[in-house]
Amino acid sequence: MNIKINDVHFTADQKLVDFVTKKVSKLDTYFDGVLSAEIILKVIKPETSNNKEAEIILSIPGKENLFAKKQADSFEEATDVAIEAIGRQLKKFKEKMKDK
Repeated sequence: MNIKINDVHFTADQKLVDFVTKKVSKLDTYFDGVLSAEIILKVIKPETSNNKEAEIILSIPGKENLFAKKQADSFEEATDVAIEAIGRQLKKFKEKMKDK
């Protein structure tokens, strides 16, 4: 799977990039046909709480992209929640594929 990470309004350190890459790589356990993943990490309003946002866009064969966008106090937490959401979408997609 091709993983691309974009950081908006800040510069992600290597530790955060490694964390996100590791988490996104685990999505292959739900569905091994994932073509690519784009992760967009944003700081919304630097002075507020809950200001870190993680968006995940997954490209899968035979369907438009899957998308999840979550906010939290840290990028790690936002990424975890977004991964859970996209994981549920992948499971549903996989079930639909079995039914066909």
